[in-house]
Amino acid sequence: MTSSHRPAAARYRQPGVVLTDHHFEVPLDHDRPGSGDRIELYAREVVAAGKDPEGLPWLLYLEGGPGFGARRFTGRQAWLERALTEYRVLLLDQRGTGRSTPANRQTLPLRGTPAQQAEYLAHFRADSIVRDCEAIRPALTGGAPWTVLGQSFGGFCTTRYLSTAPEGLATALITGGLPGLTATADQVYAAAFPRIERKNQAHYARYPMDVERARRIAAHLAERPAVIPGGHRLTAEAFQSLGMLLGTGDGSHQLHYLMENAFVATPAGPALSDAFLEGVRGQLSFAGHPLYALLHESIYAQDPAAPTGWAAERIRARHPRFDPTAALAGDEPLLFTGETIHPWHFTTDPALEPLRETAELLAARTGWTPLYDPARLAANEVPVAAAVYHDDMYVDTAHSLETARAIRGLRTWVTDEFEHDGVRAGGPRVLDRLLALVRDEA
Repeated sequence: MTSSHRPAAARYRQPGVVLTDHHFEVPLDHDRPGSGDRIELYAREVVAAGKDPEGLPWLLYLEGGPGFGARRFTGRQAWLERALTEYRVLLLDQRGTGRSTPANRQTLPLRGTPAQQAEYLAHFRADSIVRDCEAIRPALTGGAPWTVLGQSFGGFCTTRYLSTAPEGLATALITGGLPGLTATADQVYAAAFPRIERKNQAHYARYPMDVERARRIAAHLAERPAVIPGGHRLTAEAFQSLGMLLGTGDGSHQLHYLMENAFVATPAGPALSDAFLEGVRGQLSFAGHPLYALLHESIYAQDPAAPTGWAAERIRARHPRFDPTAALAGDEPLLFTGETIHPWHFTTDPALEPLRETAELLAARTGWTPLYDPARLAANEVPVAAAVYHDDMYVDTAHSLETARAIRGLRTWVTDEFEHDGVRAGGPRVLDRLLALVRDEA
């Protein structure tokens, strides 16, 4: 693996921390480093004010996704409070995200045709991300292994790291991100829809008034899809995808507050309010993370012979209770969907619409390589701890626990105290618990 590291920018400060920008160049294809096609990676180093960074080990944070840049913290927010007591932290914008070379509707045409764009994006899975990490590690650590904290998809990347480059890891910490080692996209979504339905039931039990509100909004959209300023087309199906919120700690409350003022009286009769539509746009737009939609099913692609083929859409058809037309024709509550990507996303979102053909090619793609090595994981020697959230809407608990048993020495903390965003919502507590587990202090 090869990389080049530009000199770090001047340091700057926020309350309680010192920040340093790092820029690297890495090959697009690590198997063909001499091909000339290179991309930039950006990472932000965070050190507690007053600490000598030279005496601190590194902790690399891998954000969830796919397709999200590392979270932009202010000061010592969330788990950083705990991490900065003993580490200097690297917040990596994974390839294609944040300040790394972007991949979106504006930049992907530079790669050529939709077929060329799809070929380019095939290099943006966990396997390439781990090789990026290994390419930049020597420049930062002098070759020493580092601790990796992987949240959600970042945990998938960490599991890949353990499978292929454990020599780069001093410790591995995973929150809500133990993947099924052999689970296909179909199996992932077959397990997901019953969990999503349970999250709907819990929401409506908490907010029974939302049953009628959701039905009224969906019925309105079924007759008159709304065009949100900026071009986003809100259909009943798009409205259902607000169920993504139900997998986070305060998401049910956010959904409730979003719906409670959905309608206003106008000279033409009741209409969806501008405030509601703007709130919906903020939740549903993929403008800031288009790779999430483009690559989501590919993170589960494990069979070289099988395309993912819009697995979520195919599996949803087996769960007719999620059909908005059927729900509105009867008296059943409208069921929101969750972490699922469908073909219609690429016709309703202006950030995705120009990439529709590219998405179709990725869905039809074969030749994906397996991401995990069960034999190597069974012989693992890296200290590993994982937080597994009971009935996590985004990552199947049964798949996670099966993987936990397959990784030698891994210690789990199974909890229903948090939803999928526990590492953020729980402040320092989740990271503190995992460090105690991995050090046999708990």
